[in-house]
Amino acid sequence: MSDEQTAPAQPEEIDLAQMPALAERQIVQGTVVRVDSEGVLVDVGAKSDGFIPPKELSARGDVVEGIAVGDRIDVYVMKVEGDEGSILLSKKRADLARTWDRIQETFQSGAVIHAMVVDKVKGGLVVDLGVRGFVPGSHVDLSQAKGRQFEALVGQSIPLKVIEVDRPKGRVILSHKNALVESRAKSRAELLSSLEEGQVREGVVKRLADFGAFVDLGGVDALLPISEMSWTYIKHPSEVVRRGQHVTVAVLRVDREAGRISLGLKHILPDPWQHIGNTYRPGQTVSGKVVRVVASGAFVRLGDIDGFIPISEMAEKRVQKVDEVVQVGLTVEALITEIRPEERRMILSLKRLARERERTRVQDYITSQNQEGRVTIGDIAGELLRQVVTAAPTGSESRPAASERRGETPPDAPGGGDTPGHSTPTA
Repeated sequence: MSDEQTAPAQPEEIDLAQMPALAERQIVQGTVVRVDSEGVLVDVGAKSDGFIPPKELSARGDVVEGIAVGDRIDVYVMKVEGDEGSILLSKKRADLARTWDRIQETFQSGAVIHAMVVDKVKGGLVVDLGVRGFVPGSHVDLSQAKGRQFEALVGQSIPLKVIEVDRPKGRVILSHKNALVESRAKSRAELLSSLEEGQVREGVVKRLADFGAFVDLGGVDALLPISEMSWTYIKHPSEVVRRGQHVTVAVLRVDREAGRISLGLKHILPDPWQHIGNTYRPGQTVSGKVVRVVASGAFVRLGDIDGFIPISEMAEKRVQKVDEVVQVGLTVEALITEIRPEERRMILSLKRLARERERTRVQDYITSQNQEGRVTIGDIAGELLRQVVTAAPTGSESRPAASERRGETPPDAPGGGDTPGHSTPTA
């Protein structure tokens, strides 16, 4: 034999009478005493060593690699020729038997195992368990597979649960979905027990909905409501996050009984209301775009915050509907009347700004008159009346003359007053 590895000789005496007799078809454990290209010699505690031919080393062929002198291995007794005859062994048959034993134990215990997907066949997937295992298509979870195709799982190790074993027929049926359901339930329970309100966690956005986004925190989906995404109003979650995006979120609420988790994104961002007094103050005039209209008023975007104009502060006259005065997208100027940082609320007014500007115009007029000479209340009232009359349509266009309203004929109308060529008779 070439490339021979031999175990050192054992000097101690061996009582041959105490050695157990080997029986065919049993599995025993032995020690490798020699390895070469012709096979492997194994001490199985019998009067003579057993021999494993190359074709019985592995189910994948005559592989000698991976076996070294001194290794303890399981072997299957194929043939025993007499008390002191040769013993023919098989490692691959012992491995196969042990594999079936493990599969049977896994089936009985309901444990989750992992196996490599080696092929996609009609109706499902083939996995390598040491024996051929089959996963029906109805038991394959494609939620994480690219393109949601069976081929995407080939070459991957996936979790599985054994749902049927038929050892005589060499059949093993497994479920990928059942394993994931159990795995997710376990992960969810562990995560729920570890989560605390106020914690900051990393997650991945899995799905968007009109009311928020679902974020995977590591096997468990939690809800990030749209109201907790930004300090300002947004119409849809896609304005802030996208599917597949990694996000850092704060844990707001944990309901362990219901298994619900609520997250917040804006809470880890700088709060613009904390230092609002450095930028805005009551009585200040601001300009912003209307971003939202509700029955009670309108929200105006002012940088990183939204101010609110109540419907009662939109005009001097009574306003029935907000959109009679403002619409989404309209840029307006308003007066800040109140700031409540603790409530994250700023009240704006169009009506009061109009009053302030009217008061300013009057004061400017008084000042200009004082510079020219004495001014009276009548002068002020007359000037305001003049502005109104100037802005209104002329009397000849909008209203009939007083004589027309009384039914009289105007002096310059045909037949009225003095007519050329005729004299007015005297009494």
